[in-house]
Amino acid sequence: MNRHPESTHHRFRLSAMLPFFDGLSAYAVADLKRDLSAGLTVALVLVPQSMAYAQLAGLPAYYGLYAAFLPPAIAALFGSSHQLATGPVAVVSLMAAVALQPLATTGSSAYIGYAVLLALMVGLFQFTLGLLRLGLVVNFLSHPVVNGFTNAAAIIIATGQLAKLFGVTVDASEHHYQTVTQVIRASVHYTHWPTLIMAVFAFTVMVVLKKITLRLPNVLVAVAATTLISWATGFEQKATLPLEAVVDHDIRSLIVHYNAEATQLHHMADQRSAINATIKEAKLAGHHLIVINARRDLSILGHQMDLKATVAADYRHRIRRLLFDAVRTPAGDTRLYIRGSRPPDTVGIGGTWRLKIGNGPLAASSLTFSCGGDVVGGIPGGLPAVSIPRIDSHAAITLAPSAVIIALLGFMEAISIAKAMAAKTGQRIDPNQELIGQGLANMVGATTQSYPVAGSFSRSAVNFQAGAGSGFSSVFASLAVVATLFFFTPLLYHLPQSVLAAIIMLAVAGLINVRGFVQAWRAQWYDGAISIITFGGTLAFAPHLDRGIMVGVGLSLIVFLYRNMRPNVVDLSLGLDKALHDAVTHGLRECRYIDVVRFDGPLFYANASYLEDQIRLRRKNKTQLKHIIIAAESITDMDASGQEALSLIVDRVRSAGIDISFSSVHEPVMQVLKRTHLLFKIGEDHIYPTMKQAIRAIHAKTHKGGSERHCPLTSVRMLSPNSEVKGA
Repeated sequence: MNRHPESTHHRFRLSAMLPFFDGLSAYAVADLKRDLSAGLTVALVLVPQSMAYAQLAGLPAYYGLYAAFLPPAIAALFGSSHQLATGPVAVVSLMAAVALQPLATTGSSAYIGYAVLLALMVGLFQFTLGLLRLGLVVNFLSHPVVNGFTNAAAIIIATGQLAKLFGVTVDASEHHYQTVTQVIRASVHYTHWPTLIMAVFAFTVMVVLKKITLRLPNVLVAVAATTLISWATGFEQKATLPLEAVVDHDIRSLIVHYNAEATQLHHMADQRSAINATIKEAKLAGHHLIVINARRDLSILGHQMDLKATVAADYRHRIRRLLFDAVRTPAGDTRLYIRGSRPPDTVGIGGTWRLKIGNGPLAASSLTFSCGGDVVGGIPGGLPAVSIPRIDSHAAITLAPSAVIIALLGFMEAISIAKAMAAKTGQRIDPNQELIGQGLANMVGATTQSYPVAGSFSRSAVNFQAGAGSGFSSVFASLAVVATLFFFTPLLYHLPQSVLAAIIMLAVAGLINVRGFVQAWRAQWYDGAISIITFGGTLAFAPHLDRGIMVGVGLSLIVFLYRNMRPNVVDLSLGLDKALHDAVTHGLRECRYIDVVRFDGPLFYANASYLEDQIRLRRKNKTQLKHIIIAAESITDMDASGQEALSLIVDRVRSAGIDISFSSVHEPVMQVLKRTHLLFKIGEDHIYPTMKQAIRAIHAKTHKGGSERHCPLTSVRMLSPNSEVKGA
C-alpha cells in the first residue's frame, strides 16, 4: 500500500523533467513506425536546410549539421510539444551573423568559437526563464513588432543570397541596401550563368514538386539532382597557380599592392588585440595613466585601420572585377591574360576565369583561379568533438544584448508554432517547459559546436503532416543527421552554393505576410503603425537587425504606457438591450442628476491623476449633478497612488455637495480600501455589489423634485429623435 504513492510521486517528478514520459506507457509499435517515418521525412528537409542556414550565419555549411545533431532531440524530449521541430532557422541564423561579425572574421576559428558561445548564452537565458516560470516575458515582443521584423528579415535574408545566386562576390557595406546595390552592379558586369541556371533549376524543381505532391521531399530532390549535375558536368573548375602565371605586369602589381595593404591591416589587428590586452591588465592593476595612453594609441590605430581598410577594399574590388582567359603553353604551363587580350595563336582553356579573393592577404605562390561555380566542398566526416565552450568575458558582454533578443525571438517563434499545432491536436502546451526544452537544446548543442537554434515552422509543418505523435520523431531525425555525418558527407561535396541560396530564398518566402500589417491596422491603427515602422526600421538599420526590433519594442512600450496613463473613462446609459453602455458610442442621452462613470483599467500611479481630471471635468460640465457612481468592474487593481487619488476625489466631490458611490468593486481593490481605511471614508452603505442595485438605491432620492421625466438610466433615451423605450 505504501509503494503506490511513492511510485506516483517518482513518475510525477520524472515527467516534469522529461515530459515525453507522460505518454511512454501507452507508446505502441504503430506509434514507433509513425514517428520513425515522420522523423526520416523531416531529416530529408533538415539536412540541406541546416547547411544553407549555417552559411547564412557565416559558418561553414557542415556546422548546420552539427546544429541539427543533438538540439532537435533535446528540445523534443524536454519540451512540451510533440510536433515542434527544432534546429537551424533563417531569422535566428541571420541574427547570429549580425551579432558575430563585429567580433571576428566570418568563418574563422574565432568566429566559430563565438558562435558556439552565443548558443550557450541563448540557451542559458532561455533555461533560466523557464525555471523561474517567466515565459510571459516573451510578451514584450508584441505581434505587430514580430510581424514587422519577420517581414523585413525575410527580405533581408532573400536579398542577401543574391550574390550566391549570380555567382559574384562583394564586400559587405555598412548598410544592407548598399551591399545589395553592389551585388546588382557586380552581376551586371559579370554573372556566372551556370551558377544562376543551377539556382533557377533548383527553384523550379522545389516549386513544381510542392504543387504536385507533398509526399516527395522537394528540397532533397532538388539537392540530389543539382549535386549530380554538378558532379557530372564539372561545375566546379578551379586551378591553383603562382602569381607569375598572370601575364599582365600591371595586374601582378595590383595583387602585390593589395597583399601589402592586407598584410599591414592584419598586423594592425594584432596590435589592436595587444593594446586591448594591455588596457585590461592596466585596469586590473589600477594603472590609470597606462589605460589613458593605451586608449589614445587605440584610437589612433583605429583611425589608421579604417584608412588602410578603405584602400584594401578598393584594391579588392578592382581585383574581383578582373576577368581572365587561360591558355596552355607548349611547355604545359598555364598562363592568364586579361579577357580579350589573349594572343590569337594560343589555345584557350575553359571559359572566363576569375581570381578568388577573400578579406585576407593572397598567397602569391598559390593563387586560386576559378571559371566554374562555387560548391559546398569537403565536409569532415563523423560527429563533432564534445567540449565545453570557451568563455570569453569580453565577448560575452558584447554578445549579451544579441543573446537576449535571439533567445526571446527564437522562443516566440517556437511557441507560436507549437500553439498553432496544438490547436489542431488538442495538446496542452506549457510555455515554461518549452523554454526549458529550447534552452537545454541550445546549451547541449553548444557542447557539440552548434550555433543558436529555434523551432522551425516549415519542418514542424512537415513533421505534423507526416503524422508525428511524439518527440521521438525529432530523435529519429537527429539519428538520420548522425548517419549523414558518418556515411553521406562525401556525396555533398559537389552541392552548388547557389542551390543552398535558392533553398533559403524559397524558405523565407513563407515568412512574408502582408496580411499581418492589414490585420494589425484593422485591430488598432497604432498596432499597424508599429508594425510598419518596425518593418521600415529593420530594413533601414540592416544589417543591425537588433536596432529595428528595439524600435518596435520601444514604440510598443510607449503605446502601452500611454494607454494605461489615459484609459477609457466613459459615461453609461441604458441601451436598447436593457444593459448599460457607453453613452457617446451608442448615441444615448445621459442622466442629469446621476453620472455613472466607468474607468477601464487598473488605478495606479500612472493614471490616478487622469481619473481626478475626468471627475473634475464632469462636475464642471454637469451643473445639475447630484450623485456620481464609479462603475469599478474594470478596476482590477489599485496601488497607493490610486488609493490617494480616490480619497481626494471622494473629499472634493462631497465638499461640492455631490455624493459618490461605487459598484462591482473587485476583491483586491476592496482589500486596499479596507487596509487604508478608505472604505470607512466612503461608507460601506455607498458600496454596491452591482450597478443595478446602486441605481435602484440612488435613483429615487436624486430625482425627487427634479424635472427629468424619463431618466436615461431607467429608460432608453436616444440622442436622435427616436421614440423612447421604457425600461424595467
